[in-house]
Amino acid sequence: MKLFAVFALLAVASAAPQNPQDVQIVRYDSNNSGLDSYSFAWELSDGSKHEEQGQLKNQGTENEGIAVQGQYAWVGPDGVLYTVTYVADENGFQPQIEQGPGGAIPSAVVASLVG
Repeated sequence: MKLFAVFALLAVASAAPQNPQDVQIVRYDSNNSGLDSYSFAWELSDGSKHEEQGQLKNQGTENEGIAVQGQYAWVGPDGVLYTVTYVADENGFQPQIEQGPGGAIPSAVVASLVG
């Protein structure tokens, strides 16, 4: 029995992140309320996060579609938290870019969001 405990401890220790750069999931929530709505949220140990809610609009009509709203964020290499809040509906994907204090979102990221 003692040998089993030693092997169990070794297995746990070897499964632990060996690199401080490893990212862990610190929160995950998901709710599928049926066919007409959903939501999810996750957050990682590096500060990245994403939250989204979607709801079926105009159900049963020719204009039926899903309206989505949410936001995602990440910590840039400069240590600044960058956030993009968005709506996606019949008018397309509409991001609102919120820059962290003292920094600007890298132009390559901006170009991929708007172009």
